[in-house]
Amino acid sequence: MDEITLKYLFDIKIAIEEIESFFQSVPKSFQEYQNNLVLKRAIERNLEIIGEAINRISRKDPGVKISNAQRIISLRNQIIHGYDSISDEIIWGVIIKHLPVLKSEILRLISTS
Repeated sequence: MDEITLKYLFDIKIAIEEIESFFQSVPKSFQEYQNNLVLKRAIERNLEIIGEAINRISRKDPGVKISNAQRIISLRNQIIHGYDSISDEIIWGVIIKHLPVLKSEILRLISTS
């Protein structure tokens, strides 16, 4: 794995950790997420970064396998281009169910590089 791909992996790791850090000062609840516009936009921005980094990795180094890469890229595209159709429930599901799995996968990829 080259340095550029590794940098993208670190970008993903940092974005996930930033999302996690947002819940250090507020309760990690769907209601808090849904009612806090600043929190929602900050999380959406980090999901955009994650999706773009995965998109760049998939183009540059297709040998780096990330589970659900295409779904993550599609979410990024929806946030950017279909911002008016973003579901709070979908984003919350990503935060709760999918980010912990992605984080583990990214940490494994970084550690084996």
